[in-house]
Amino acid sequence: MLLQMAIDRVSLEEAERIIREAGDSVDIIEVGTSLIKEFGITRSIEGLKSRFPGRRLLADIKVMDEGAYEFGKTYEADADIATVMGVAAMATIEACRDTARCFGMEYMIDLLETPDEKIRALAAFGDAIFCLHLPSDLAGEGLRELVIREKILLNRSSRTAAAGGVTLESIPFLKQAGVDIAVVGSAITKNENIGRAAAAFADAVHE
Repeated sequence: MLLQMAIDRVSLEEAERIIREAGDSVDIIEVGTSLIKEFGITRSIEGLKSRFPGRRLLADIKVMDEGAYEFGKTYEADADIATVMGVAAMATIEACRDTARCFGMEYMIDLLETPDEKIRALAAFGDAIFCLHLPSDLAGEGLRELVIREKILLNRSSRTAAAGGVTLESIPFLKQAGVDIAVVGSAITKNENIGRAAAAFADAVHE
């Protein structure tokens, strides 16, 4: 299992500080939607990649339309992974997949509020990472049930991430359920000791 740290609703300077303090405990750095909206693709993604060139960066752009254009601009800014919403049109998701392949990069399909029937159809995207995403407004309530249900809807071989209220206590369950990436936000980024919190999650995820 890998650890993905989601950074949202902070300045770029604060984002840099968080990344430095988390150190090598984090496998994937998620440049959150709010950072991209506020500072733009170039300043947020390209800027952070230039400061942390060896790190794997996910751009949470949450594409709903114009898939090839949005993904292309994101990969040109040096993102390693970009996200498209599962509720987007199939043509949009296909365009995102094709663009990711063209650039030799990875893509994530965010299943936030995606109907079960659509998830079954999306399982055909065999090279995607699927994010089993509980809305943050639910504060983690129902994460276990969501992961179990959506893992059943997907192919057994599908790569999955879990997001939305992930805690240290939930990591053993996520590993047992076969989740590949644990997405953690404020439990690390808002902690008084970011380095210690990131290390604790890394220990739980990697053991």
